[in-house]
Amino acid sequence: MSSLAFTVLFISFLLISLVVRFWLASRHIRHILANRATVPAQFAGQISLEAHQKAADYSIAKTKFALFIVLLNAAVLIGFTLMGGLQWLASASFSVFGDGWRYQLALVLAFALISGLIELPFDYFRQFVLEARFGFNRMSPALFFADLFKSTVLSLALGLSLVWITLILMEKSGDLWWLYAWIVWCSFQMLMLVLVPLFIAPMFNKFKPLEDENLRTRIENLMQRIGFASSGLFVMDGSRRSAHGNAYFSGFGAAKRIVFFDTLLERLAPHEIEAVLAHELGHFKLKHIVKRICVMFAASLALLALLGYLKTQAWFFTGLGVEPMMGASNDAMALILFALVLPVFSFLFSPLTSLSSRKHEFEADAFAAQHTSSQDLVSALVKLYEDNASTLTPDPLHSAFYDSHPPASVRINKLLST
Repeated sequence: MSSLAFTVLFISFLLISLVVRFWLASRHIRHILANRATVPAQFAGQISLEAHQKAADYSIAKTKFALFIVLLNAAVLIGFTLMGGLQWLASASFSVFGDGWRYQLALVLAFALISGLIELPFDYFRQFVLEARFGFNRMSPALFFADLFKSTVLSLALGLSLVWITLILMEKSGDLWWLYAWIVWCSFQMLMLVLVPLFIAPMFNKFKPLEDENLRTRIENLMQRIGFASSGLFVMDGSRRSAHGNAYFSGFGAAKRIVFFDTLLERLAPHEIEAVLAHELGHFKLKHIVKRICVMFAASLALLALLGYLKTQAWFFTGLGVEPMMGASNDAMALILFALVLPVFSFLFSPLTSLSSRKHEFEADAFAAQHTSSQDLVSALVKLYEDNASTLTPDPLHSAFYDSHPPASVRINKLLST
């Protein structure tokens, strides 16, 4: 392939993705506005008109903000690639460090820091303007920047270490470097399944054992019926940051733990909490987690193999506005370019991922209905939709393309029919 042909292909996919995103967003906004004046009959008496309209306005505001971020990301992408941003960064880093691993890590670090600085004001706006406008933000600016500092340090310590190992493998492991890098990456991901709940998550939130004995007994009985072993039941101080509620389990093997947001416990009754947890445990018992990990590992193997080919092709670099450096390694540049353009070329496959995820959600709902009460899960879901201001009337096509969970009406109808 010539560099011109790849440039045209890249721009074409970028434009197609932008057009599709804006088309879907406009459909979504119009559909929500058309149904804003009336609570769907299915939810009448359960959700007030005020709550329904808040959810509509919140969804529209998030969609509009997302479109702005789409345009911003496209501009940044073009700036880094065809406008010469990465070429300048590479030249500047090389002039300071010369060829070698220090140059390569400096290039990755400079790219990551610039990207993070560009995103920072918009992350701040999302938290302190958008979320606050609808009453969801409970985070102070001090906590926001404390989280930012800790996440940056962790990213540098863990992310740069992984990148460094990958770059060494790319340089010294021959044509099959991508296979060895895949093994390292998979091992890293499995290690993080253990480290995150035990060491990393407690750096950001406080976790305390569930103290409600009645609820604890109910949950332990559920786990016994299902056959799920956990290292503990914990309550997380999610209310420090947000009014949104959730429950999840994390970890792997002996490190598995069940975590409830304190906001969830405040809102739901014990029998509803049990039903929500049964749904989450359904993902585990039905091996959804294992299936997702396997798919992720298989996809990463294919992508690393593709990168192994692309990094040897001059048109991959020049087609994206970068001249490969003669007499120096271009591995770090190949990693950055691949990470930048992959979302552009993979965007149209998003519905496949969403379809698989929604299928798993239906299966987990059915599992929960078998082991608890479908009515309890329905009542819990209605409360969560209301509390999280999730729109009850998404555009069906927009939902099919993006949403990992089925629309509220579809999901609840399915539960009531079981």
